[in-house]
Amino acid sequence: MKVAIMGAGMSGLSCAITLEKHGVEPVIFEKRRCVGDRFVNGEATFSMFNRPIGDELKYLKEKHGIHLIPTDVVNKLVVHSKNETSSIDGSLGYLNIRGRHEKSYECQLERQVKTKINFNSDYEYQQLIKDFDYVVLATGDAEYALRLGNFRCDLTCTIKGATVTGEFLTNFPHVWFNYEIIPKGYAWLLPFSETEANLVLAYPDYPDNIKLDLDKMWESFYGLACRQLDQNLKVTDRFEITRYMMGICKNPKINNTYFVGNCFGAMSPGLGFGQFTSVLTGVYAAYDLLNMGSYCELTKPLFENFNHSLALRRFLENLNDSNWDLIVKSLDNKVLDGIVDKVISNKSRIQFLKALLPFMKLWNVFKGSRVK
Repeated sequence: MKVAIMGAGMSGLSCAITLEKHGVEPVIFEKRRCVGDRFVNGEATFSMFNRPIGDELKYLKEKHGIHLIPTDVVNKLVVHSKNETSSIDGSLGYLNIRGRHEKSYECQLERQVKTKINFNSDYEYQQLIKDFDYVVLATGDAEYALRLGNFRCDLTCTIKGATVTGEFLTNFPHVWFNYEIIPKGYAWLLPFSETEANLVLAYPDYPDNIKLDLDKMWESFYGLACRQLDQNLKVTDRFEITRYMMGICKNPKINNTYFVGNCFGAMSPGLGFGQFTSVLTGVYAAYDLLNMGSYCELTKPLFENFNHSLALRRFLENLNDSNWDLIVKSLDNKVLDGIVDKVISNKSRIQFLKALLPFMKLWNVFKGSRVK
């Protein structure tokens, strides 16, 4: 069985590791010069978005033999709205590094792969499909899925961020919902060391947003973050992504081609995280190749979770700054604070998005959302 994996990111490497464990050596093609050959940035996983699984890293290690070491455990999530600041406490998830850094998830996975990775590859899918029995598309975006008519784009978004230096607690990320500055979007501060963090904003590309000045938006948010963190954050690296497609493939597998990672649609539209789904799609594609399970069946919960996350995205867009102030202020209520902390903790098995789905749908209909 000749298997080609196109892309050496999290999903492609997870697929390769799983195949190798069962005696199949794939051929891995990567167009870049090394694993994680992009900007270094901090990212996160939050268990509330991956229920019924609680501890994602423990699950990947014990269930699938994928070993990942995070930067830290998230013990507090600081939430900012236009006029309020509060926090959610407890064991909420993990922070980690992505990109070229030796401790990034990509580099950790590379060290678990035995197969040689063919870097600087100019192989295209059209050639691989002729030369191999199976092709796993793990290219990190939806381009090939879209070319093959196998991708449903639900929205595009603009992302702008930077690596900043300062003084950070590595277990305390921050999130902002301030629509006066970032209309219908959000922003994160994700520390990946005590002195470095990723500061990033993202918003959907609706007509009113497209005409906004991204640089002015960034400067406004950057100034706000510096004031609220009481630090003069120094920018050491910048990145910008425009018109990034968020959606999901129509079919996870077409004939002998598998769509994994962002080719599958791993990026969650709710708040932009997708690492856990990326790894699972790589593992599940390998299981199908090994006749250990059906890729179409294994990915059904991932499709369901994506649609729940899409409903969350529309729900968030249909809030306003007054709504956000009320929500954030409520987190200081002793009774509500305790309930929220327990529900969102990775010790909880409550399917957060699924439980909220009926309310979110009603709210979206009431506010005239385009999503039914």
